[in-house]
Amino acid sequence: MAHCEVCGKGLSFGIKVSHSHRRSNRTWKPNVRKVKAIVSGTSKTVSVCTRCLRSNKVTRAV
Repeated sequence: MAHCEVCGKGLSFGIKVSHSHRRSNRTWKPNVRKVKAIVSGTSKTVSVCTRCLRSNKVTRAV
């Protein structure tokens, strides 16, 4: 499954609770984008979550 290569954020599991309080399993997926970034001096395509992109943890290749 998709995960962020910078912070390691990945799939998380939980329980969906309806209005009548019926419970069922569900998953939360991270908002991951494939981005061309500079990794150790070279341009490389990496999967990065939007939180890491927004906080400038990744230098994007132009």
